[in-house]
Amino acid sequence: MTTSSRRSATRQKLYEAAVTLIAEQGFSATTVDEIAERAGVAKGTVYYNFASKSDLFEELLRHGIGLLTVALREAGEGLSGLESLDAMARAGLEFIRTYPSFAQLFVAETWRTNRAWHDTLRLMREETVSVVAAVLAEAVAAGELPSDLDVQLTASAVFGMVLVVALDWLAFQPERSLDDIHGGLSRLLRARMPA
Repeated sequence: MTTSSRRSATRQKLYEAAVTLIAEQGFSATTVDEIAERAGVAKGTVYYNFASKSDLFEELLRHGIGLLTVALREAGEGLSGLESLDAMARAGLEFIRTYPSFAQLFVAETWRTNRAWHDTLRLMREETVSVVAAVLAEAVAAGELPSDLDVQLTASAVFGMVLVVALDWLAFQPERSLDDIHGGLSRLLRARMPA
């Protein structure tokens, strides 16, 4: 294993430990010692990879939102309009099912505007929502959606809808299948966005 791949693996362990702990007990209550212990590394390893707990958290947000953005882009590739949007909704559900602690953290931190990383969070969120907006804009241009559609607002609404529905599913209806939840979202999207 190369030094670069070892460092990536260590950072991944730190991300996973930090996101779980911070989702469980909050940012302020989580210590670097706890993150190191949960990741199975020495405390110095945390500081070798990140300048501070805040730096670790900001990079964690970048990492998680980056993974989500890639998942959405890949889901929509080769599809157009509502088919692409539908595939992105499923990819969003799958991502949140895989990383529920990250999704909880993302939602919680969205409302905390006094954090040092709020601008980073806003920019990363905009990048993710822009993937959805691009698909909506293409659907408008192709005549699949109304020409007066507010693309940015609708993209934010779709992003938020998938996020909230996924969290509700995992917290209150975990017995339901991914196909069931996705089917409901799919019907809602198609019913609310006719050409």
